[in-house]
Amino acid sequence: MPSGYLIVDARVTNPQQYEEYKKWSTAAMQAHGAEICVRGGAIEPVEGDWAPERIVIAKFPSLEAAKAFYHSPEYGRARAAREGAAIMRMVCVEGL
Repeated sequence: MPSGYLIVDARVTNPQQYEEYKKWSTAAMQAHGAEICVRGGAIEPVEGDWAPERIVIAKFPSLEAAKAFYHSPEYGRARAAREGAAIMRMVCVEGL
């Protein structure tokens, strides 16, 4: 079965409040069996005009598992903690 990935492009607007989000999102990812492939780190655009501030890539056992994580009560708590602390763009992607 193909894996599922959650790919996030985040622009943090309130770093202190974002730390609370990170705490809850980490717990939610652990509860849903996510493997963190990328979380923060240096970014160097090499083509096009995309210049994200922060990238997160989380691998799940399936696309359905990635979507279930996003809609879970555990991640809902993280989203509530993040409100007003970041501008997020997220996609779930089926992959290898």
